[in-house]
Amino acid sequence: MKPDQNYCLYSPTDYAEALPRSQFMDFQIKPLWSPIPRISGAAFTVKLAPSDNLMLHAAIYQAPPPGSVIVVEAGDTDFAVAGGNVCAIAQKKGICGLVIDGVIRDLAEIREAQFPVFARGVMPIPGQKNKKSPLNIKVNCGGIDVSPNDIVVADEEGIAVIPNNQRQEIYIKTKLRAESDASTSLHEWEEKHYEKIQSLLKKKGNKTDH
Repeated sequence: MKPDQNYCLYSPTDYAEALPRSQFMDFQIKPLWSPIPRISGAAFTVKLAPSDNLMLHAAIYQAPPPGSVIVVEAGDTDFAVAGGNVCAIAQKKGICGLVIDGVIRDLAEIREAQFPVFARGVMPIPGQKNKKSPLNIKVNCGGIDVSPNDIVVADEEGIAVIPNNQRQEIYIKTKLRAESDASTSLHEWEEKHYEKIQSLLKKKGNKTDH
């Protein structure tokens, strides 16, 4: 990543102009405490077997610090894949946060530590530690494929995944659009918006969509 490419400067909402819908996770993968800070970083991916959390517990020691975002395809939502101690170690090692297609526990501890976690919810019962599998392979999280080193940007607006081979292109497009929007006053935006809406209504004439 180039030094000037600070992906955290922009929200997933900003990246929506440069990325297709297929690069945004299911809205049910959400912040588990609020107000949560925006995070961004290279994905370190984990695929878990159902009811098992061994490889996530291994990943916190193997994800490159600082700045990784651990992205987890959990096998189910019946058992928690991480808790307060795992998140505390991840935070200590410089991991930006966890994005989990699954559930966690010890939310009060995680919230108190201000460690960013995005997941489907909470479950008090922990998983087992029986199944070993490779780390940092392609996973499916929140309905989309995530590969190692894809850039993950997550906040209260949602979770965007920028393919690693498009990271520079997407960043530049987003930066230019954000700068353009910032230089446009609300009055200017309203005028353009009004003209656009009137033009669309005129094109539709008296047609009614069913």
